[in-house]
Amino acid sequence: MSLYSELRRRNVFKVASLYVIAGLLLIWFTWVARTQFGLPFWAEEFVTVLVIVGFPVAIIFAWVYEVTPTGLKKAVDVDQTQSIVFKTGQKLNAAIMVTVGLAIVAMVADRLLPDLAVPPPPEPEPEPTVTDVADAALGGAVPEEIMSWTMANGLRVLVWPDEDIPNVAMYNFVRAGGRNEYPGITGIAHYFEHMMFNGTSRLEPGEFDRIMEANGGANNAYTSNDVTVYQDWFPRTALEVIFGLEGDRFANLAFDDELIESERDVVFSERRSRVDDNNLGKLFEQMVATAYVAHPYQFPVLGWPSDIVNWTREDLEAFYRTYYAPNNLTLVVAGDVSAAEIFQLTQNYFGPIPPQDPPPPVRTVEPPQEGERRLVIETDAQTPLLHIAFHGFRAADPETLAMELLLKVLVDGNSSRLHRRLVEDDELAISIDGFQQQGFDPGLVYVYLTLPAGTDPAAAEAAVFDELAALIADGVSDAELTKAKNILLADFWRDLATIDGKAEALGTFEVFHGGFERLFERPAAVDALGADALRQVAERVFQRRNATIGVLRARAGDES
Repeated sequence: MSLYSELRRRNVFKVASLYVIAGLLLIWFTWVARTQFGLPFWAEEFVTVLVIVGFPVAIIFAWVYEVTPTGLKKAVDVDQTQSIVFKTGQKLNAAIMVTVGLAIVAMVADRLLPDLAVPPPPEPEPEPTVTDVADAALGGAVPEEIMSWTMANGLRVLVWPDEDIPNVAMYNFVRAGGRNEYPGITGIAHYFEHMMFNGTSRLEPGEFDRIMEANGGANNAYTSNDVTVYQDWFPRTALEVIFGLEGDRFANLAFDDELIESERDVVFSERRSRVDDNNLGKLFEQMVATAYVAHPYQFPVLGWPSDIVNWTREDLEAFYRTYYAPNNLTLVVAGDVSAAEIFQLTQNYFGPIPPQDPPPPVRTVEPPQEGERRLVIETDAQTPLLHIAFHGFRAADPETLAMELLLKVLVDGNSSRLHRRLVEDDELAISIDGFQQQGFDPGLVYVYLTLPAGTDPAAAEAAVFDELAALIADGVSDAELTKAKNILLADFWRDLATIDGKAEALGTFEVFHGGFERLFERPAAVDALGADALRQVAERVFQRRNATIGVLRARAGDES
């Protein structure tokens, strides 16, 4: 007899069909009861699982006791007169009735007792987007495409989209410079400018530059009294690669003893070439150390030689943890990017970096200078140098802009006052130039001259102060003021024409001037300045009691 005939004879198909029909009816009844009478949400699922599990159990019983030799033998041994399937069906029916009864009791209890149902899991919170964290729109002259935000770990991010070319400029401002040092660790901020290119726990020394260049990018960095700035320029296609490199070195810088000593030698060599063997740098270093008697601006950014030799690994690790924390950084991105993608990249590559305690504040305030200071350096020199420095203002001070215009009048170009007087008319100098230090604390207004061999520096000094006295007495002419404004504004707009200029200007105003929005107030501020404002600033700064005067000349008896 075939298996099919045997299963049919023993009513296996009938029992299975009845079970399926009964199961479907029970599921339908439960659904009706749940929707019409408010049964708990789990009732239908409970019955469905029960029916699904029960069916294969019934089939297994039928197979074992009605078809397999072992099952048939057992039926003969116990004088089986009824189908095992039938009996199994009876037992299953009884079990189902008991289970249904228990379910009814549970449903009644569910009605009478407090809600015992497990609540559905809460909906996951949506991932934040750039619009969730972005600063409020500033309006006014600020381009609407610029966005800024502060991440949870304190990292400040500015984005200026510019799709003119498929390139990107990235600037990372670290608030760590010479002003954050003290005797014993001077020059350490500049040292980190070098160390940040020399490997991490993931990349070997040199890999940063190799990967950068392989992706079409270039980089540089500089250290000042106030900040260390890391600059990257690269094609848009390398955006994520560069973010990966930057996030890695700001989180995982390697401190290998051999590498530390190697880079120490490199920094010492840079000091020799830029200061010890460079008369301009040598005089400038001594001028700054003389002009400041209290404030840490007196320390050379390159560091004193004995400090470079004696930094310890512990000094370096402590400085890195303190100053290279995300809450001490401002990241600026300009170019062919969107704020949304920069937000996601900063979340991915800078977001995991934990913040640190804020660096200790610089509390020292330089006391007012109450008298002229002088210094003379005698060394190997073919031409004498004359430097004159005055204490000036902070970058954020309103007087700083007026001083910028004054320096345009005094030393910018061949038609400037000091150039005409000292270089062309009196022939007391070969060249003359100047600049204004703009930092967190009041910096120096600095004028420097290269003199012809054999010239008496006193004559050039007298001519400079003569012109400054005339400026204080008479102010600037309308023509000079207009010219100075035109030069300053032309430089301003020229810089903003490039993505590099955008990134640098945006970051500089954010870090030093109290907010990047002030960048876009600059043209109006320049237009508003009058000649009298410049004269008042000149009178305040260009006084001999506020001056430090330095001369570098050949040693007595040396041939000029």
